[in-house]
Amino acid sequence: MTVPPDPPGPLPSGLPSGPALDRRLDDIARHRPFGARFRLRGRDLATAELKGAATVRWHAYDLIARRLAPAAPVKDGKQTPYRGHPVFVAQHATATCCRGCLQRWHGIPRGRELSRAEHVYVVDVICRWIEREVAGAAGSGSARHG
Repeated sequence: MTVPPDPPGPLPSGLPSGPALDRRLDDIARHRPFGARFRLRGRDLATAELKGAATVRWHAYDLIARRLAPAAPVKDGKQTPYRGHPVFVAQHATATCCRGCLQRWHGIPRGRELSRAEHVYVVDVICRWIEREVAGAAGSGSARHG
């Protein structure tokens, strides 16, 4: 059995945004091969493109509020589907799929409700990953819709 690599270092004081958020996403992809395999394709990519960034952000905020923000989410560790919405795919890609991953990869402890700043940070992580995927798909034409 192989031991998973250590996660990237602890979050700097404050939650990253802008270029620091991009570096954080790159670090997670490098250190977490499982998540790095995820890409937006097919209906999930089409949903992100058609709904637009503002609507997807609203969906992300709502989904995180219901599925991840509580101190003890229902079915924690198994509550995030692998497809069906771009937010779900992004959660697996960014290690924001369960409270265990949030703690290990983002330094946000389990056992308490997410603060407003943490909730917004998780949504920012998810939406930034989706933005990067949509931009990558636009740059490569429609080859990724399959």
